[in-house]
Amino acid sequence: MQDRIINCENCIDNPKSVFTVLTPKEKDIIRKSHTCSFYKKGEIIFKEGDKPMGLLCLADGKVKIFKEGVGGREQIVRMAKPVGFIGYRALFAEEHHTATAVAIEDSTVCQIDRETVYRILRESSDLSLSIIRAFATELGFSNNRTVTLTQKHIRGRLAESLIFLKDTYGYEEDAQTIKIYLSREDVANLSNMTTSNAIRTLSTFAQEEVIAIDGRKIKILDLVKLERISELG
Repeated sequence: MQDRIINCENCIDNPKSVFTVLTPKEKDIIRKSHTCSFYKKGEIIFKEGDKPMGLLCLADGKVKIFKEGVGGREQIVRMAKPVGFIGYRALFAEEHHTATAVAIEDSTVCQIDRETVYRILRESSDLSLSIIRAFATELGFSNNRTVTLTQKHIRGRLAESLIFLKDTYGYEEDAQTIKIYLSREDVANLSNMTTSNAIRTLSTFAQEEVIAIDGRKIKILDLVKLERISELG
């Protein structure tokens, strides 16, 4: 439990958090109005159609955000890492969630009361700018992903997704294994392709010695070649 409390504080005190611009007094206000929830791998954090009750910050763990498409097929639209926000678009748009968030490993999520968020934003121009900057960066990334998923061929889409996972979560200690273990279905849903195509293309990459596969572990052996495949589309 103590580790979880420390993880929860990560949202406020982490140097990468948007809340670093706040004064100690403002941080205390957030501490008094936030709650922490713990989700096991596979548990739903919020569902499409739910009403957001506050600003959600991922303190620890990994989360996927997806929408259901034709025939119930998932399309992963975002992958979150600490100390990022999830579900914020619906909160500030005053709408219901248009996607579902699921923990892909044990995760800690902090929720800051909606009224407290609005109050702090009204009082702190620094926080408002910090959050706008974070949201604008996310929007730019989403725009680039839209182009990738609609214009690149299968090889280019999968290569781009593997690079994205590497950039988002980093490597294990061997400096080659991507530090997230997704099912083949999730890899496919992230890359806008069928699971069979994802399996086949991963196998081709392995035969070309661009990557190595061990169960759900993916090791990048030749990053330059993988980047080249992504660029060629």
